[in-house]
Amino acid sequence: MTHQNLTRILPGLLTAVVALAFAFAIHAAVPALPAMTLAVVLGLLAANLPGMAVWTAGRARPGLDFAGKHLMRGGIVLLGLKVSLSDVLGLGWLALLLIAAVVVASFAGTYGISRLFRLPADTALLIATGFSICGASAIGAMAAVRRISHRDTVLPVALVTLCGTLAIGVLPLLVHPLQLSTEAFGAWTGASVHDVGQVVATAQTAGPAALALAVVVKLTRVILLAPMAALAGAEQRIRHRREAGRQRAGGGTAGGRDGGPAAGKPPIVPLFVIGFIAMVALRSSGWFSAGWLEAAAGLQDVLLGAALFGLGSAVRIRTLLHTGARAVLAALAAWLLIAALGLAAALLMVQ
Repeated sequence: MTHQNLTRILPGLLTAVVALAFAFAIHAAVPALPAMTLAVVLGLLAANLPGMAVWTAGRARPGLDFAGKHLMRGGIVLLGLKVSLSDVLGLGWLALLLIAAVVVASFAGTYGISRLFRLPADTALLIATGFSICGASAIGAMAAVRRISHRDTVLPVALVTLCGTLAIGVLPLLVHPLQLSTEAFGAWTGASVHDVGQVVATAQTAGPAALALAVVVKLTRVILLAPMAALAGAEQRIRHRREAGRQRAGGGTAGGRDGGPAAGKPPIVPLFVIGFIAMVALRSSGWFSAGWLEAAAGLQDVLLGAALFGLGSAVRIRTLLHTGARAVLAALAAWLLIAALGLAAALLMVQ
C-alpha cells in the first residue's frame, strides 16, 4: 500500500477504531448488547447525525469502505478459529443433519420470500446467506464471491442486524409460553439467530448449559459458509463462461458486471474462504493454546467490528425508509420462517 493510499484511508480507519472502542465500552457495561451489533448501530448513527454524516460520507468514506471490504475478509478468516470439528461432531449425526436441513431450508425460503417481495436477485441472495448462516460475516463472504458491489451489502447487513437484535429480546420471552427446556432453548437459539454475538446474547439468558449448546449449534452453521461460498463461486464461474461464449459468438469481448472491461474469471473459492477452512483445521488440530485462541478471538472482534461500523456508516435512514420498506417486510417474514424451522429442529435434537 502506497503512502498516498494510506493517507487516504487513515481518517476512516481511525474513525472506525474510535467507534469500536465505544461499542466495546457499552458492551462491557451492558453485556446483553453484543459489541458487533453496537458497531452497526453506531455506524448508522454516524451516517445520519448532522455533522458526523458529512464526515462519514466525505473524508472518512474511503477508509470506512476499506474496513467494510478488507477487514471483513480478515475477520471471516479468523472466525474459523472458533470452530472445532470435535465439538461439532459431538452433536451427533441426527443433529448435524437437522442443522444442515435448517440452513438449506432457511436459505431457500428467505431467497424465495425476498423475490416474492420483488427485491433484486443480488439483494435476495445476500439476505438469504446472512439469515441462514452467520449474519454480516456471511453477507461479506457471499458478496466477495459473487463480486457484488460493496454498497449493495449495506441493506442486507442492516436487516440482519435488525432481526438479530429482535431475536435477543423476543426469544427469551417465549421460553415459558412454549415450555422449552434449557437444552431446547439453547439449540433453538443456535439454529435460528443470525450472528454469533447475537446467539451468545440470547442464549446466556437461560444459563451456561443453554449457551454452550447454542454456540456449538451456531458454529456448525458457520462451517456451512465454506461449501455455500464454493457453490456460489462455481455457479458464478459457469455464468462467466456462458457470458464470454455469447460475447465471442457475437463478435464482441466479455465485459465486466457493469459492462466495463472484463474482470477475469472469478475464483471458485476465494482465498479468504480457504483461509477460513485452514483456521478450522488448525483449531481442530489442537495446536493453538487457549491464550492464542483468545488473542485471535479479540483480533477477530476488532476486524469484524470495524468492518460492521464501516458498513453501517453507509446506511442513510431516509433512503432506507423510501427504498427498504419491502425489504424490511421480507426480512421479518424470513425471520419468522427461520425461527419456526429452528424451533422444530431444536425439539427433534433434544427429544
